[in-house]
Amino acid sequence: MFARHGVATAARKAPTIVGKPYPRYWKNPQARQLHLSPSRRAQGSPGPRNFHATSSRKAQPVSAHAVDDPPLQPPDSSNPALSFPCLDAQEAKTASLSKRSLSSGPEPSYVTGIHRSWHSQDALLLDWGGVLPEFNIAYENWGQLNEDKSNAILLHTGLSASSHAHSTEANSKPGWWESFIGPGAPLDTNKYFIICTNIIGGCYGSTGPSSLDPADGLNYATRFPILTMEDMVRAQFRLLDAFGIKKLYASVGSSMGGMQSLAAGVIFPQRVGKVVSVSGCARSHPYSIAMRHTQRQVLMMDPNWSRGFYYNSIPPHAGMKLAREIATVTYRSGPEWEQRFGRRRADPSRPPALCPDFLIETYLDHAGEKFCLEYDANSLLYVSKAMDLFDLGREHQLQMSGLRQQNNSRYSSGEKVEGDGRYCSLALPDKPYEEQAAETASQSFSEPVAFTSTRPPDDLVAGLAPLRSHPTLVMGVASDILFPAWQQREIAETLRAAGNRSVTHVELGEDTSLFGHDTFLLDLEHIGGNIKCFLG
Repeated sequence: MFARHGVATAARKAPTIVGKPYPRYWKNPQARQLHLSPSRRAQGSPGPRNFHATSSRKAQPVSAHAVDDPPLQPPDSSNPALSFPCLDAQEAKTASLSKRSLSSGPEPSYVTGIHRSWHSQDALLLDWGGVLPEFNIAYENWGQLNEDKSNAILLHTGLSASSHAHSTEANSKPGWWESFIGPGAPLDTNKYFIICTNIIGGCYGSTGPSSLDPADGLNYATRFPILTMEDMVRAQFRLLDAFGIKKLYASVGSSMGGMQSLAAGVIFPQRVGKVVSVSGCARSHPYSIAMRHTQRQVLMMDPNWSRGFYYNSIPPHAGMKLAREIATVTYRSGPEWEQRFGRRRADPSRPPALCPDFLIETYLDHAGEKFCLEYDANSLLYVSKAMDLFDLGREHQLQMSGLRQQNNSRYSSGEKVEGDGRYCSLALPDKPYEEQAAETASQSFSEPVAFTSTRPPDDLVAGLAPLRSHPTLVMGVASDILFPAWQQREIAETLRAAGNRSVTHVELGEDTSLFGHDTFLLDLEHIGGNIKCFLG
């Protein structure tokens, strides 16, 4: 044994292949040759190179041999080794990204064109104790604000959307809700002044994990504080204050935006008129939480994620691609895919492959590939977690209100909130979850399962009570598996139980739309038509 850099190591170490020790028969030269490609056997190479080993700190550039060399296999194998063009493509992308200039970093600039920006120098204290000493909000607007500023509509976005909901003179690129905004459209610019922001925590111009911390000029990365939907809404209302808008004509949103739209009315009931929530919920439920958890896990397992400190390095594009593929499965419906793809393969004349082969697989692969460098990985983690934490129940609101008061007092006194050791210090449960017998499982729930309850939970009724006098449109889609239609029924029934007599509930059946959760982006006739009728 000898010491190197203060660490005792063995004088002789067994070679490794793909991060594991070579088998014992590696000492046999003949057996060793069987693991070499033909070209390297001819050259008398001493052993295969470990192309897949990665540094514990940063992913290293991929060698050209990783793509060009045939797989290591005995020359007399019964069958040839399969090819993996999908993995070759990922390795080639990593190699390409590693060549980008270190002065700017390979991390892409997340922009969707020219937008407006508002800067706040007043600190924003967040629900879970974090703080943004200052922050930016990217926004765009359409239509004209009337003299008494009573015609403003705040449009809330989905998880990965920017403020560019519609084209502008400065940015002619079609927006994500292009057909829904404009003269005579559901959000009629002849009548209303529409504002859409990029949420804080995002990456399209608003302050998020990729932004620079004013304290040291470095990227926040995972030093960015945990967010909630309510934090995002409070930041938006700071922007409304800057416009001098005291009360919105309407708060409108779909998906995550539908959650925020409800939250805006609950937090600022005196500042919101009408409320529109499409394909949203009043609190996140286990299925959607589970799907977002899975996306975060595959992203965080990408070695390039580096616990969030990948800026000026190779972004975790592989993890982002897989996360987007999982998300895409939840955005559409099985019946639609049955019609579009069926069991058809991309090329039936070729043998089956482990890489994308069926048309549905190629569709998911394309969706993931398109998205993997268009959105910041850390933003995906933070914003999706904020969705999981969403709960407009009264008990949760009281808990967060007390926590805000406590943290506000500590912040005002100059004390760091994370100083008590609880902030950012998570621990896994002492005992893993254990499956329970069917007859006792129901007793483990803290509240009745929504679809078995005869009426909305009292806690949620109390939580939505601030909206009892707000005309509200709630829309759902039967083919939506991410935010199932029963969750929108829960919103409508809860509002009515809270005393709201102006609730309009619309549910699109599968005979109307098979687009699943993405219906809100695609169905101008039914989604847009009902919004237009409701807004008046």
